[in-house]
Amino acid sequence: MALPDIRPDQYDALLSEKVADIQARFAAFEPPQIESFASPKKHYRLRAEFRVWHDGDDLYYVMFEPGDNRNPVRLDECEMVALPIRNVMFELLDVIRDNRDLRFKLFQIDFLSTLSGELLVSLLYHRPIDEAWEEQVQLLRSRFNIDVVGRSRKKKVVLERDFVMEKMEINGRTYTYKQVENSFTQPNGEVCRDMIRWALDVTQDAGGDLVEFYCGNGNFTIPLAQNFRRVVATEISKTSVRAAQENIESNNIENLDILRMPSEDLTLVLQGKKETRKVAGLELDSCEFSTVLVDPPRAGLDDGTIEQVTEYDNIVYISCNPDTLYSNLETICRTHKVERFAVFDQFPYTHHLECGVYLTKR
Repeated sequence: MALPDIRPDQYDALLSEKVADIQARFAAFEPPQIESFASPKKHYRLRAEFRVWHDGDDLYYVMFEPGDNRNPVRLDECEMVALPIRNVMFELLDVIRDNRDLRFKLFQIDFLSTLSGELLVSLLYHRPIDEAWEEQVQLLRSRFNIDVVGRSRKKKVVLERDFVMEKMEINGRTYTYKQVENSFTQPNGEVCRDMIRWALDVTQDAGGDLVEFYCGNGNFTIPLAQNFRRVVATEISKTSVRAAQENIESNNIENLDILRMPSEDLTLVLQGKKETRKVAGLELDSCEFSTVLVDPPRAGLDDGTIEQVTEYDNIVYISCNPDTLYSNLETICRTHKVERFAVFDQFPYTHHLECGVYLTKR
């Protein structure tokens, strides 16, 4: 993770520049006025990973300047991380520094927190984790009231939990999400909440059924279920699917099925080109899918998935890479029109923007 230059007094101007760039880049698709969702100016990252540097008797966090992975920058303050992380991370390192069982060959510390204040810490080692480590790490758990996971080559030690429970209020309803260590979760909680609210707004009158690709732990899927008769979603990560199933149950969602399979396979199933026992009993033929939601990785959508999504009347495309979004829209906009276009500043003080596009069939 690179070290951003946090300048709260310049944040609004920096965001305006990024929005203007997106408006110009995507002008060919004739989007309406772009909707912009800002990040908190400080303490916005709920998930962060830091290298740990050993320098004689000293021990400290380091990060790297953008584009330079060779010259570490010592970190004695960190205004980008959420307060549950900020309030623990440096004192935690002070304790580890003088404890050989915790310090020896420690090379990275990962933090996962929530808007509701929970914190999980993962300690990563270049050596086997032993019983002495497990005994000493209990001190960290009790002192800081946190959950701790230890990781070394081919071994993971979970003392109690390897997850946090997020509680997120959205449009007057509180949703709970199980978020597992070392799995993908949205890093900026407040912006994530804006993304979900936006997706709910653009689909409020869509009707019919929803199919979603790349659903993760159900971040969008679970709230969006209220806008549709039925929802079918897919995800390839076993850990994320398990978390999603628990999240469905804890949020009392009854019209949602999540399948563990690649999006390409579900595409073939829905096209009638593939059969699999994974969809047995779901009666997909009875579904009237009006809307598709895609939140692909940085590589964007493959040609087969683009072919499938353009068959739906409505498309919600959440993108973490404007370059691949642009390329995908060149094909999608042959059959669909951009109705809404939003940008979400997940990563303040960087060039990066998340985008949300809502398209309807021409």
